[in-house]
Amino acid sequence: MPTHRLVAHAIEKPWGRTDIPPHIALSDGGRIGEVWFSPDHEAALPLLVKYIFTSENLSVQVHPNDEQAQQFGLAGGKSECWYVLDAAPEARLGIGTIQDLTAEELRTAALDGSIEALMEWKPVRPGSFYYIPAGTVHAIGGGVTLVEIQQNNDVTYRLYDYGRPRELHLDQGVSVSVAEPYAMPDRVIPLTAEEQLVASGAPFTLDLVQGLPQTRQEVEGDMLWFIPLAGLGTIDGQAWRPGECWLIEGKAGFEIAKQMSALIARPALAQSGIDQQIPDVLQPELQRAVAG
Repeated sequence: MPTHRLVAHAIEKPWGRTDIPPHIALSDGGRIGEVWFSPDHEAALPLLVKYIFTSENLSVQVHPNDEQAQQFGLAGGKSECWYVLDAAPEARLGIGTIQDLTAEELRTAALDGSIEALMEWKPVRPGSFYYIPAGTVHAIGGGVTLVEIQQNNDVTYRLYDYGRPRELHLDQGVSVSVAEPYAMPDRVIPLTAEEQLVASGAPFTLDLVQGLPQTRQEVEGDMLWFIPLAGLGTIDGQAWRPGECWLIEGKAGFEIAKQMSALIARPALAQSGIDQQIPDVLQPELQRAVAG
């Protein structure tokens, strides 16, 4: 079955940066805020992978869940997650609110700007990880580099934008917001760890996996996103490197030349309808050395 390197699309944003690592995207001096990965042909994929680079705070925003989005005539909602690769000393992510807010309190706070002080701003560092369920009021602060994996639905309701002259979506945003403290624990997961980051029950699952040099491994599934963060090697004979994103449909074989750290994402629809537990993501063939 096919294995494709997805095409990287650099997108300029006023809050972006000029210091983008060249192995992720080439910059002509513009302020790149996001790098999206998509096929080289039209295809409706259930997940989207992005790199995000910030120099200032992004808007306070929220996304609907699937049911809410469909009530608005949209294809689906958006849950997402963030794995932080780099962060300035004072970098923060806004996730949830410091107290429960009613719909009217949230609307008032968005209009008068007090929502900024009501957000729970979490200090972050490399390895910080957060899953952001649909309905979570959130914002990415300045000085952050992260990988985002999300449901591939372009639906964002902006609640507050620090006075910038951009449209707000208060009616829709307030109606889908769960304005309350974030319930999940803060997690810092080193790049060298092997750990499940998002478990079954979410719209997608995510694993951080490792691979030893001079080994061969296999991965299999209906649809997988392979996001290498460190290392070098080949996948079905094609060279991969950090900063890329690959779509795998079926089975693929890895040969690892340099210590690998990677994210593997699976949409919920690609999991077995019988056994909802995630199988082992990478099956090392007894970590045997690759000949030659």
